[in-house]
Amino acid sequence: MPSGIRLQRIAERIRLEISEMLIREISDPRLQQIFITDVKVDRELAYADVYVSAVEGVSRSQDVLAGLESASGFIRRTLASRIELRTFPRLRFHWDMTPENADHIEKLLAELRKTK
Repeated sequence: MPSGIRLQRIAERIRLEISEMLIREISDPRLQQIFITDVKVDRELAYADVYVSAVEGVSRSQDVLAGLESASGFIRRTLASRIELRTFPRLRFHWDMTPENADHIEKLLAELRKTK
């Protein structure tokens, strides 16, 4: 089993490679203006959970996740050729609500500052 530091390195490398692929290689219109917020790899290297978000927010989540699922075979195959691992983890895509939640908190704090 890989160490925690190695798992973090693998996750970061997957995040960087997918981000680069979204910019240069994938031309699906559903996957425009999205970003990878985090990647978590399990200890057995069986799965990599990829968290994504979009500039427009949760309104595009279904389209983005459908686009990523349809491109997942291509993405996994390309990643496996670029990142040397004995077996490459299967990709699972999830919508990340963190940017929307942070924006909501910022708006609430701004309202509190105005009332002072």
